Amino acid sequence: MAKKNPEDYTVEEKLKNLYSLQATLSSIDEKRALRGELPLEVQDIEDELAGLKTRQEKIATEIQDYKKAIAFRENEIEEAKANRERYKEQINEVQNNRQYDSLTKEIEFMGLQIELAEKKIAEAERKIDERTEDLQRTRKDIEDKDAILEEKKNELEEIIDETRADEDKLKIKAKDLEAKIESRLLSSFLRIRKNARNGLGVVYVQRDACGGCFSKIPPQRQLDIKLHKKIIVCEYCGRILVDPELAGVKIKAPEEKKTTRKTRATRKRKTAEEATED
Repeated sequence: MAKKNPEDYTVEEKLKNLYSLQATLSSIDEKRALRGELPLEVQDIEDELAGLKTRQEKIATEIQDYKKAIAFRENEIEEAKANRERYKEQINEVQNNRQYDSLTKEIEFMGLQIELAEKKIAEAERKIDERTEDLQRTRKDIEDKDAILEEKKNELEEIIDETRADEDKLKIKAKDLEAKIESRLLSSFLRIRKNARNGLGVVYVQRDACGGCFSKIPPQRQLDIKLHKKIIVCEYCGRILVDPELAGVKIKAPEEKKTTRKTRATRKRKTAEEATED
């Protein structure tokens, strides 16, 4: 049997399909609500862990850079020491003051280079110690966050396992209902539902008011809703409106107050009694 084209459904059928879809999606929302804030907590912890791991990599890279700088400065010191010794040997062979002064300055310069390199090495070693402490703290934070994340994930997985079967059935039902609704109407409904605070895109009339925003609905508009001739939305919140009967909701009629009517004879008797007392 060929499937009915969604556009061929009557307005009443379209509204019934929409309301059924709304009820199904609301049931899915309720299942997901059981998870509470856990999904957000898991996401937050994962984001924190990603940041901590990035920090860990950055610190480790900085430590390696400082170590490379130390190795470079140590090579400078070795070269400067070798040059200084060579200049000291040459100073014994100088033939004039000019050469002597020149070599003396070179020896002094090599000494300054050694001192500067040693200072840079000391600074780098201090930085390595500081960054190593930071790295250890970061690793400890990562271990703690990993443990918390594992606990939260297990807790979340237990809740998901409890509701997964029902949620999967509801998702299948929702897909079947969506196939019965024309794409333009479905898109509008999903947009309304997304923007609605409580996730309701279709509501029924309650006490002469919109079941979503509780704004009053004029009697003529309520009559139009009951007739199912066209799809009507709330003028205030934009939700699609249906009548309670279509939604399968029974509204109790307000009980009429019983008025006790006194008969003419009773009134006459009372009047007579009052006259006797006088």
